[in-house]
Amino acid sequence: MSPLYPEIEPYDQGLLDTGDGNLIYWEACGNPAGRPALVLHGGPGSGCSAAARRQFDPDAYRIILFDQRNCGRSLPGAADSETDLALNTTWHLVTDIERLRTYLGIDSWLLLGNSWGSTLALAYAETHPERVAAIVIAGVTTTRRSEIDWLYRGMAPLFPEEWHRFREAIPLDDRGREDDMVAAYYRLLNDPDPETRLKAARDWHAWEAAPILLADPAGLPSRWSDPAFLLTRARIITHYFVHGAWLEEGALLKNAGRLAGIPGILLQGRFDIEAPLVTAWELARAWPQSELRILPRAAHSTSNPDMSAAIVAATDRFRDFSQK
Repeated sequence: MSPLYPEIEPYDQGLLDTGDGNLIYWEACGNPAGRPALVLHGGPGSGCSAAARRQFDPDAYRIILFDQRNCGRSLPGAADSETDLALNTTWHLVTDIERLRTYLGIDSWLLLGNSWGSTLALAYAETHPERVAAIVIAGVTTTRRSEIDWLYRGMAPLFPEEWHRFREAIPLDDRGREDDMVAAYYRLLNDPDPETRLKAARDWHAWEAAPILLADPAGLPSRWSDPAFLLTRARIITHYFVHGAWLEEGALLKNAGRLAGIPGILLQGRFDIEAPLVTAWELARAWPQSELRILPRAAHSTSNPDMSAAIVAATDRFRDFSQK
């Protein structure tokens, strides 16, 4: 039996105009009079999913989801090479969250983030702590350069065949083959030739699939077969990671004191290869009001039954917390 709540459809949705040429898709599910909760999806660039609606008690929560800039149903989409990503940064997303909160008339809300969504949750909460009632994050990341390097270099000895293909897909030049995978793929994903861009997106996701398939042999999400999704996600990820997510190295850990008074639950799979446990452990030490829960049989995916159950248990726990 699934640990998630039953499937649910939005009772409201729309496109929020940011005023700079972007339209942000948002939706609201559950109880309009319930406790507000905001879901921050991963990637960056993956877009929100219907499954995320099911991580909350729909009778108790007003569940808000949105597609971050240039992905999902937000416009314009990053799959279009003409879409300029210059106005898509961590701090633009933090501003978008505040704009959405104001638009919806919400005073404070619970944040739920997974993977990149945990980085965004921390960036928003450290900027606007008075607007955050509680935080639940899974697959904890802070998007330090060391974490990016682990994903696109450090994991290589664990997946030598996949790493070989990932690196060999980078063209040779007069200096040999590029060593910085993020920078190399960033260039390919912004190449004028559409076939070059699509091949780079597929090669990028083939590498990312390696730890996912190790943890979940059942397969990849169905949307990974959609070329537009692959282009969108790979282009946004490389855009963020080549710029270090516009975060001073280690800033989210250094500024964790700003989270004082905000209760948090950190959920981390013991076998999470993509986001090793050390980051969650460091964050728990820097944030005294947080509780670290290590799941012995889980990895990075929220579809893992143990992780899904832990997320639902965490949102249930905060369900009856007094509002800030």
